[in-house]
Order: sequence, then C-alpha cells, then structure tokens
Amino acid sequence: QVQLVESGGGLVQAGGSLRLSCAASGRTVSRDAMGWFRQVLGKEREFVATINWSGSTTYYAASVKGRFTISRDNAKNTVYLQMNNLKPEDTAVYYCAVRRMFTTLQGISVLEYDYWGQGTQVTVSS
Repeated sequence: QVQLVESGGGLVQAGGSLRLSCAASGRTVSRDAMGWFRQVLGKEREFVATINWSGSTTYYAASVKGRFTISRDNAKNTVYLQMNNLKPEDTAVYYCAVRRMFTTLQGISVLEYDYWGQGTQVTVSS
C-alpha cells in the first residue's frame, strides 16, 4: 500500500510561482508512472501532468503546458510540480496519484490512477 502526501500549496498572486511536492511512503514508487490532477469544488477532477518512472517522458494538459513542470526524485520517493506564471483559473485542490492502468496513451484519465493523496489547495488571486 502506498500513501501519498501533497504539500506546497498556498495563496499566490497571479504571475507567481509555487512548487508542489508529493511524498510517497509505504513502498517505493520509483518504478511507477505518476500524475498530478486538480479539482475545483463541484467540478470533475482534471488531468494536469504525468511523468513516467524514470522522468524521461512527461505530458501536460494544454492549459498548463509551458507554465508547469513535473519532475521526480526517485531517491526521495517524491514527485514535484513546479507551477510558474500562475493564473486565477489554476485555483484548485491539487492531487497526486500512482498510475496503475494504461488505458490512454498519455495517462490523462483519472480512472488510470490509484492511491490518491489528500490534496493541497492552490489559490491564485487576480
């Protein structure tokens, strides 16, 4: 069983930056693809970014591409999401998860993921 804990969220002005962390415990995730999703209250959880086990392959939602960077440190069993040039529409609770299924090429479906963390709130003011 894997436990994931997200951290690094907060309140930031538009144009600012935040770095989210997702720390795994219970077992190593160094051989797992990982993903970041976000959710606004009352809306469906949406894909943000994914990374393969080695960090050599990443994929981003169009809305964040060029502004967000997903990375990982397998020695620390941690995945990161660097968020730059934040916009008010990036406001959401951000979750990380382990990819367990490969039903889409890019890993964009929430159904492919398991072991969700509790999330970290990101609020971007205009």
